[in-house]
Amino acid sequence: MEKSMEESSTKVCEYLTFRLDREEYGIDILKVQEIRGYEPPTRIANAPSFIKGVVNLRGTIVPIVDMRIKFNCVNAQYDSFTVVIILNLRHRIVGIVVDSVSDVMGLVPDQMRAAPDIDSIIDSDAIIGLGSLDDRMLILLDIEKLMSGLEMGLVADDQ
Repeated sequence: MEKSMEESSTKVCEYLTFRLDREEYGIDILKVQEIRGYEPPTRIANAPSFIKGVVNLRGTIVPIVDMRIKFNCVNAQYDSFTVVIILNLRHRIVGIVVDSVSDVMGLVPDQMRAAPDIDSIIDSDAIIGLGSLDDRMLILLDIEKLMSGLEMGLVADDQ
């Protein structure tokens, strides 16, 4: 009985980690539907530069956001490591292009810190905080907030 109380106070949150340029990010693994190799999407006229277009995923039209362009990464090259993370966000399917996927990392509250209050390309509401494990530092993103931000507008903000 004592062990289950201890386990609940140290709840592990699992994050899918991915790289953009030299930075490592984490998103809630429960938002991830699948990981696919990059294939050029169909371009949409007048879409912002970070929206690469759409793909047909088993009958569902999925918008593809290049996070490297969105986050102003200088070196956004498409190679064999480039992947698309397919996300299921409030009943909307969205794909994000990243440089590579690292692994799934479990973090307990002791390994998470508040994000510093600095100006950033990323909406500060979309940064949950920083996660650290050994010598790795992760920027933890609330991907739903990021995708529902005014500039993105890909997910309706139902709250």
